[in-house]
Amino acid sequence: MSKVSTDTDYAARDASIAINSYTTVLRRPRVPHDVFATYWRDVHGPLCSRIPGLGWYVQMHLDREQDAHLWPAIDGIAAFPNYELDGGVEIGFASKADQETFNAASHILFADEQNMFAATVAYALPNGSRTLVDRIPDPIPNSDDGIDRIHVHLGARGTDTAAFGDAVTRFAETLAADPAVVRLRLHLPDRYDNADPAPPAPNVDHLVPAERALIAVLDLGFETPLARRAFLESDAFLAAYAAQKPHIAHASAFAVSGVYTYVRVGQLTTAGLRGSRAAQLIERLGANNQVADDVRHLIETGTID
Repeated sequence: MSKVSTDTDYAARDASIAINSYTTVLRRPRVPHDVFATYWRDVHGPLCSRIPGLGWYVQMHLDREQDAHLWPAIDGIAAFPNYELDGGVEIGFASKADQETFNAASHILFADEQNMFAATVAYALPNGSRTLVDRIPDPIPNSDDGIDRIHVHLGARGTDTAAFGDAVTRFAETLAADPAVVRLRLHLPDRYDNADPAPPAPNVDHLVPAERALIAVLDLGFETPLARRAFLESDAFLAAYAAQKPHIAHASAFAVSGVYTYVRVGQLTTAGLRGSRAAQLIERLGANNQVADDVRHLIETGTID
């Protein structure tokens, strides 16, 4: 059964997130990957989910072992040097007031980052991000859902934020128009300022080199790796990409190994309430009593009405 829709585009469902951030994460080198991933999903994830004001919270785990054919190398656009990641995070809000509520309480969250993260960098998106196309019906994935997903980080060639944003937007619109692309969400964050590092998590590195101060991120999905490879090797794509050389100096792609959704439209998912793996077990066993209102109320409040 196909994991994508051939006749419905769900992009509009993301419009309620007016303000967000895209955070890159790198695990501590002496924390084994399986321990890191489990802690992030089932300990840190539910903690973040409960911070007031939150409207959107998605963890996207990245796979360092995926093969290198994720994104084509072309003359004039180099890979970012010394750039490895273990994940990307979207945290979003329906309003500035909600973001301020979250920020006021977030110290309890940021104190936890040092347990697993060596570095986190929160790129601010005060005007939100844009989903150009999304043909994936499930709005709250909590798994490796079978979609071939990559995140492509693009670094600006110059310092003109508006010109870079305009060029990347046109490029993204060209990609999104191709039927091979089943998802494209574009992040165009503000220029990152090392003098004001974010998030303010203690004992975690938040600094970036100059080439990663002004970036864009393409959150891309294809039905299969074969579909991705065929698209990226097409003459139309390569011509559109080569035309970005005046605007893009660096590009690196990262394979997504799983997408875990904890808060959507201001509501806790089962993963946000119980932890990602617990939610998977509930779904696998069809334990519908575990998602009933009385159980949810008990877990949320510790009381039975």
